[in-house]
Amino acid sequence: MAPSFVASGPSGAAVRTRLKHLSPGDEEVLRLVGAYLGSLASKDLKACCRDALEHSGDTWAARKRELTPLSSSRWAGAITKASHDQWALARRCQLAYIQNLEAGIRTLTHRLSLPIGQKGSKAVPGGYRSRREWHAKSRRLRVLEDRLAVERAGREAGIVHVVRGGKHLARTRHHLDMAGLTEGEWRRGWEAERWFCQADGESGKRYGNGTIRVSPDGEVSLKLPAPLTHLANAPHGRYVLASRVTFPHRGTEWADRVAADRAIAYRIHLDTGRDRWYLTAAWQIPPAPVIPLAAALAHGVIAVDMNADHLAAWRLDVHGNPTGAPRHFFYDLTGTALHRDAQVRHALTRLLNWARTCGVKAIAVEDLDFAAEKTREKHGRKKRFRQLISGMPTGRLRARLTSMADQTGIAVIAVDPAYTSRWGAQHWQRPLNSKNRKTTRHDAAAV
Repeated sequence: MAPSFVASGPSGAAVRTRLKHLSPGDEEVLRLVGAYLGSLASKDLKACCRDALEHSGDTWAARKRELTPLSSSRWAGAITKASHDQWALARRCQLAYIQNLEAGIRTLTHRLSLPIGQKGSKAVPGGYRSRREWHAKSRRLRVLEDRLAVERAGREAGIVHVVRGGKHLARTRHHLDMAGLTEGEWRRGWEAERWFCQADGESGKRYGNGTIRVSPDGEVSLKLPAPLTHLANAPHGRYVLASRVTFPHRGTEWADRVAADRAIAYRIHLDTGRDRWYLTAAWQIPPAPVIPLAAALAHGVIAVDMNADHLAAWRLDVHGNPTGAPRHFFYDLTGTALHRDAQVRHALTRLLNWARTCGVKAIAVEDLDFAAEKTREKHGRKKRFRQLISGMPTGRLRARLTSMADQTGIAVIAVDPAYTSRWGAQHWQRPLNSKNRKTTRHDAAAV
């Protein structure tokens, strides 16, 4: 088993606010800037993907020099950096897909080598149930091997596949009836997703950003690209929006950075579904020192077991014994991604509020990662189980919990998830039952 450890805090922060009271002229300028810079970003991403493994600092600088007279030096830097980040992300996703194919091929090869009907165990799957299923899986093995050969060849050649605007939205164009969209509505959303209006911060520049600038009193201005400077309404080719913005969340941190001219990155985007413009501010956070494990456990701990529809939590004393009654924090992971994210956030908020009420300084949670458990080759016909573990937002929950706990001063202890459910049922479920309380398997797993 891997040793438990105190998770490090977040490395950055991002807050979003709405751009209200924009004039029709403001919206038209934002559309023109986004569309023009988006076209440059598409061409630069194509050039970055074409360079493939020959990509270097020299090619990066050459692309930036080509974009500078078409926009500005800062816009060119933001576009080329975004292209590089997207290419690197595609490479990481490609590697993850190759590893997933390799895991599926290993499982298929093992199960095909076993006699038909041989039973498996909890750790190792058995053979296939019938000759028909064995034949179907042998054909699927050849399909996965062909896919793996293609992906490996593409990775060695540095070929990646990136869709600006998103592959999901691109495919929605062929299923507008199912999506409930007209062609005009889809086109509007597609174009908005391909716009580019974001700029990295730069310490020492006025208010921390020389391209998209927000003053302490909330005035938003942006540097116009060279072909659009005739639209400027302020000196030095800048355009000032009529909207004044505030950041209700982390507004004090943002104001301190602006006053000290520390780097802040900004992004302006349009939510076509709501027909609203938003401004997102992001900045880096200096890493906080991680407290020792013994110090985190000095006042006890809140033990948490994550499940498909709730968090099972129990307070433990300094000796690891449960005290009081267990608590359940429910969430609903159906619906849109925003709804699921809100459900997870609300459940974690209730959990952290309870932890502060109890006076503990740490939360112990399983270090879950179902990357190797989602393959259909391992679980076979257990489709509902595969859907269950695929729907659990383990990565998002980890990120949310570490970020929210850091703001409340509560440490997060990551524990190896191996055997928690088995040992909980074996050693804790029955002893913790009483006349007035029925301890569930999830409560016992938390302990």
